[in-house]
Amino acid sequence: KAYQRQVRANADALCEELVAGGLEVLTGGTDTHLLLLDLRRSEWTGKDAEERFHEVRLTVNRNTVPFDERPPTVGSGVRIGTPAATMRGFDEEDFREVGRIICGALGEDPDLDALAARSLELCDANPLYAGFGGYTTFEH
Repeated sequence: KAYQRQVRANADALCEELVAGGLEVLTGGTDTHLLLLDLRRSEWTGKDAEERFHEVRLTVNRNTVPFDERPPTVGSGVRIGTPAATMRGFDEEDFREVGRIICGALGEDPDLDALAARSLELCDANPLYAGFGGYTTFEH
């Protein structure tokens, strides 16, 4: 129960930070563990935003939004969930930082290396598994 309460609190904190940063969250927030950014009022497609977030070490999924005119392979939205990072120990302040990284990544002239470093700093502070000796990233 405590984990699920934290998942929800984290989703709310992330939504608040994204909205404060000028992004549009579909329905204005969430009642679950997921949120959907609606990028139609920006220059971003869901596909382009997904690729940008990958550059700053954040994993999201492109997604369509209601009445989307783009095909599902491109989409006009990005779906973000909080359970995996919550499992690592991220709290509301950590998710506010995730929101600031997201807003920065979609902003004008972002420093992608600095944003990626901030993402990695969050992960270093909340390791996947204590003593984990494997790989948490992949190359393609």
